[in-house]
Amino acid sequence: MDTAIPTADTSGIRRIGDPLVLALTMGFIFLFVGWSLTDAEGLSAVINSGFTWTAKYLGSFFQLLLLATFFIALVVAFGRAGVARLGGLEKPEISTFRWLSMILCTLLAGGGVFFAAGEPVYHFVVAPPVSTAEAGTAEAVAPAMAQSFMHWGFLAWAVLGSLTALVLAHAHYVKGKPLQPRTLLYPVLGERVMQGWFGGVVDSLCVIAVVAGTVGPIGFLATQMSFGLHELFGVADTFTTQLVILTLLAGVYMTSAITGVHKGIQILSRFNVILALVIAAVIFVFGPTLFLTNTYLTSMGEYVSSFFAMSTLTSETAPDWWMKWWTVFFFAWFIGYTPLMSIFVARISRGRSIRQTILAVAILAPIATSIWFTLLGGSGIYYQLTGAFDLTSALNNFSFDVATLTVAEALPGGTLMAAAILLLTTIFVATTGDSMSYAIATVGAGHDEPHYLVRAFWGGAMALMAAILLYMGAGQIGVLQQFIVITAIPVSLIILPSLWTGPKAAYAMARSQGVAL
Repeated sequence: MDTAIPTADTSGIRRIGDPLVLALTMGFIFLFVGWSLTDAEGLSAVINSGFTWTAKYLGSFFQLLLLATFFIALVVAFGRAGVARLGGLEKPEISTFRWLSMILCTLLAGGGVFFAAGEPVYHFVVAPPVSTAEAGTAEAVAPAMAQSFMHWGFLAWAVLGSLTALVLAHAHYVKGKPLQPRTLLYPVLGERVMQGWFGGVVDSLCVIAVVAGTVGPIGFLATQMSFGLHELFGVADTFTTQLVILTLLAGVYMTSAITGVHKGIQILSRFNVILALVIAAVIFVFGPTLFLTNTYLTSMGEYVSSFFAMSTLTSETAPDWWMKWWTVFFFAWFIGYTPLMSIFVARISRGRSIRQTILAVAILAPIATSIWFTLLGGSGIYYQLTGAFDLTSALNNFSFDVATLTVAEALPGGTLMAAAILLLTTIFVATTGDSMSYAIATVGAGHDEPHYLVRAFWGGAMALMAAILLYMGAGQIGVLQQFIVITAIPVSLIILPSLWTGPKAAYAMARSQGVAL
């Protein structure tokens, strides 16, 4: 059985990181921050223009890429090659619960928790384009939840860690290639992409996309926590409070990243899942149980029956602003995360079968996400529908921190539940921070065990960038979020070949392991 694995290069620069990746990524951070400090309005105008253009002309391409990835991945999973194991190990390196915990807490953690309470209520008070129900009525509940399921469901999860993870696993564990984004292009371009400046540019573009995608949740968490502490306990909602929160958050996820996949990242993810299960149980048992149960069933039915209608919306069938700020924005965000998330999935899934990996990422995780959205967002819809509060104004202004806290305080337990959800959100963002710090360091080093100081450096760099942008006002964090959509352009081209190289990698692993095809 051919399971060659590259040995860690512990010499010189490669141990510290690829100098080109470091230079381009840090150059981006300095340029963005420097431009923000000198001409915030000019930067915002340039990025908004690029954001609008990308959403208009490439939104459909992003949607088709996610659709193709999902269905091709399912075909591979249920095919004969599905029994082959990543890395050729007979037994997984990581237990099933810990493995699933890391998947759930990393791939869509920060954003999913941040939007879980507010997004379904938004779609309830502002009906999505596919829905024919009148906004704010009982008939609008299922379409609102279904739209949230679409954004955070099967397509989002599948693109993050299915076909691309197979390409990386085969190239790494069988061919001995490093776990780097450039390796996704190795089946197409061969050794040319592994050596020289072009591979460094590919890696840099993917790292920049993840930095942009991770700094946003880190910054927004600081504002959400500061607002929540002010409302719950009277703590001053100031930049100083936000800076303290950022410092504590960075300390947690940097420590976790330093201790690695088998220690800190596992421990933090496991604790997070347990806390989420406790909160979910309390909401379900002591909250509007029957409403939540019925909402989940009808919404899942709406999601499945309207799957293609929702996933193929375009600016011709939906308002430009809606597509730009919802479906295209989210899909581009997930695309930007894909290469480094796939590195993480390939790293933690060694010994798992192809079928287990794809089904866990593309089916089980989205179902778990939809249940979580139903518990938080469904409760929000229930209280909105019954008149317990009115979030229409807050959500029309995209004030999701207000929405999350309002829904949390209305849940069983009141202030205690709100504090628990704020803690959960913090740890979820921390799990994204630690896994991405680890993944970025892995990209630079080119092997599985990057130096602990490199992991800490990237975690600190993202926290510092968030702090500087927050000092200028939360609006600059929003500008960075728009930039995510632009970064999806090159990253989408990098992951595009996985539509055919992913299945080829699966069958190659199966053949090398003696699986009858």
